[in-house]
Order: sequence, then C-alpha cells, then structure tokens
Amino acid sequence: MSMSGASPEPFLERWIERQYRDSASAMLRSFSAIDLVKSRPGFGTQVRAAKGSIIASPVLGAYDPDPDYFFHWFRDSAVVIESLRLLYEDGSIGDEAIAHLRDFAAFNLSLNTLDGRRLVDDKSWRGKAAADFVKFLRDDEDLAQAHGEAVVGETRVNPDGTLDISKWARPQHDGPPLRALALLGWVSAHRLDDRLAADLAALITGDLDFTMRHWRTPSYDIWEEERGLHYYTLRVSAAALEQGAAWLRSRNEHEFALACATESAAIRTLLDGYWLEDAQHFRSRVLSSGGRSDKELDIAIILSAIHGSDGAQAHSVHDGRMQSTFAQLEALFDRLYAINRGRPAGQGVAMGRYEGDVYYSGGAYFFSTLGAAEFCFKAARGSPKAQGWIERGDAFLQMVRAYTGAQGELSEQFDQNSGEQTSAKHLAWSYAALISTVAARRAALAAR
Repeated sequence: MSMSGASPEPFLERWIERQYRDSASAMLRSFSAIDLVKSRPGFGTQVRAAKGSIIASPVLGAYDPDPDYFFHWFRDSAVVIESLRLLYEDGSIGDEAIAHLRDFAAFNLSLNTLDGRRLVDDKSWRGKAAADFVKFLRDDEDLAQAHGEAVVGETRVNPDGTLDISKWARPQHDGPPLRALALLGWVSAHRLDDRLAADLAALITGDLDFTMRHWRTPSYDIWEEERGLHYYTLRVSAAALEQGAAWLRSRNEHEFALACATESAAIRTLLDGYWLEDAQHFRSRVLSSGGRSDKELDIAIILSAIHGSDGAQAHSVHDGRMQSTFAQLEALFDRLYAINRGRPAGQGVAMGRYEGDVYYSGGAYFFSTLGAAEFCFKAARGSPKAQGWIERGDAFLQMVRAYTGAQGELSEQFDQNSGEQTSAKHLAWSYAALISTVAARRAALAAR
C-alpha cells in the first residue's frame, strides 16, 4: 500500500476499523469448526472438529507446503478466547460469544477424562499407521503419562477431543496459566449464569493448582523447541497466580489464595535473575541442559508482558528492563530482515521470534509485529511519553497493514525478504493479536 500523498493517519484509522471487523470474522471460523474433517492417512486417522474446540488454523494443510495446524493448542486457544471477550465487551459480537465460551468450557472439561494408558493397552491404532509414519508415533512410555492433570501439559490435542498420537514437544506449561488468565477476565468482568460460572471456576481452579505446583518443573518453551525454565511461561504463571489469588479471596478460599500469591512472588524473584546486565535484556530461558541457548533474545519476552498484564510494575511494559529488551529486539530485526530496509517513513520494524529462526521463512511474524504494537500501546498508559509510544505502536501497525491480504487475510508469517504470506494461513492467533492490539490502542487513545 502506498503511503505517499496525504497524511497516512486517516487511512490507518479506516484500515484499523476494517481490519478489526475482518479479523473478528476470520478468528471466529476457528471456533467449533464442526464442518471440517482432517484426514491424516499417514497416521490412519480422521478427525472432525468438535463443538467447543478452537483450531489453530482452519486451513487443512499437511506440510504441502502449509503446516498441519488442525489441533486445539492450549496456548493458542487461550489467547483466542481472551480476544473473544474483547469483541464481546465492545459490542462487536453479542450472545454468540457466551455460547462459544460455554462450548469452550465444556470441551476443555471433557479433556480431563483423557487417558493415554488406554492407547497403551489397545494398540490397534498403531497398525493403522503407514510404515513410513510409524517413527512419528508416540511411544508407550510417553502416552502412559498423559492422564489426569498431565493432560493440560500436553501442548495440544486433536480438536475432536482425543489425544495427539504424534511425537511432539511435551510437556508445555504455558497453557494452564494462559487459560486461567483468559477465563479470569471473563468471570471478573461479566455476570454469567450459574452453570457456566461453575464450569469456568472448575477450569480456573484446576489451572491455578497445576501452575502453582509445576512452575518449577522444566517444560518446553512457547515455540516448542527447547526444554528448560522459560521467561514467558514463568511470567504468565506469575500473573495467573496473582490474579487467581484475588479471585480466590473473593470466594473466601483464603488458604489457596495465600499459596497462589506466595508462589507468584517467588516466580517474580526468580525472574529478576533472568536480567543480563551486560547485554541489557532479559534472557528468555534457562536450559535444562545447563548450557546457554542462542535464543536468549526472544520476542516471547515481550509477548509475556502483554499476555501477562497484571498491573505490576516489575516485568511489565513499564519496567525499564523490559523496555530495554524491546529496544534490543527492534534493533535486531531491523538489522536481520531485508523487508525492513528502505521502508517508508512511519512504517515500523517487521518483527520475528529470535535470531536464527529457520521455521518456514524464519519470520517476520504477524503476532510478533502486532505484539510489538500492543506493547507500545500498553506502555503509553500512564506514561509521560504516551504520544510517542502511540506513534511507535502505529508504526508497527503500518508494517502489518502493508502486508495484510486484500481481504484482511493474516497468516502466521510474512516472508522476511519478499513479504509474501507464508506458513499457516488464517492463523487464529494472528487475528486474535490484531484484536487485542486494537483494543490496547483504543484504551491508550482514551487515556491521553
């Protein structure tokens, strides 16, 4: 899109409002996509999405070249259900949102009955896999651990409510605190009927209990690549436990509330140790191997500040250390990506995940660039430099605008060299990120 001629601001405003509507519509296609059936002939399975599931992408890829994202990820679905609340609160969607929330709660509660030991006992499913796919099947030892509370650490499940039988990065512990945070937003802001409120309370209580007892246990990072203790997971865990403690106190569950608050404080103390003074940024991970990762400067740190917003100063968008980390990432991707060279005035940096990313185009990512914009808009709230932060956020939106599809399409990535959309098409997380970013922008403008 050309940015020449008249001031781009009126055009940006119109684009934001149109893209917000388009993103809402597109994101909702991932909810309860019961008309979609995914065949995985290599695994000998066929999966029909169940009501209440949220698929990461409704495009039925098979790494041909689109990836197979026909799964209900605990992390992605939490981010999406949070953006559904934002749509509901601004009137973009009516009671349909409550119906989706009710189905989401029922689906997630049903997952508590999953038990991988049944698949260990009945091995008939293994014989359905093609010979060249057997190597991708989970082994019995792995499956035997998938029952009870461990299910929420599974990273993802099939959207028909069955266990994923493929080898994957497990466990992953960001899903429970993210789901707790999203559902706490719903129960804290809205009066819900007794049945729905009880279902959400059951999920929240389980997620808080899991988070409180497992945050010290190494798991895989947000990108499902390295095992260790990760800044992102720890930061959203601290926020969930802190907000959960307030909710529990309102329910007179004071002992549980105290335990959550105590663990939240312990996490924050640990996170202070992730600051690298020489590098002037937070490190994204401490590996279980004891070695140093080359992914320590990671956009996941910035995403943790927006996904884990809880009003605290430390480890928030207002923390000087977090802002320094943000500046380091902005400079990194400005240097790395050809798409950032020679960009028009007023157009911000296309952001990725970390240096050396090799997944598909290796970035840029829509949710990373939108996350940078949302960071700026949230940093504007209460800041004496609010206008500068808003303008900085708008610049990131201009970058997103330049590579959004003609019909508002947002994939997972837009190529760091060509800008062509790549990886998963119609990624629900990308649309959710657009919605939460616009909501943060509106709040920042209103607070000036």
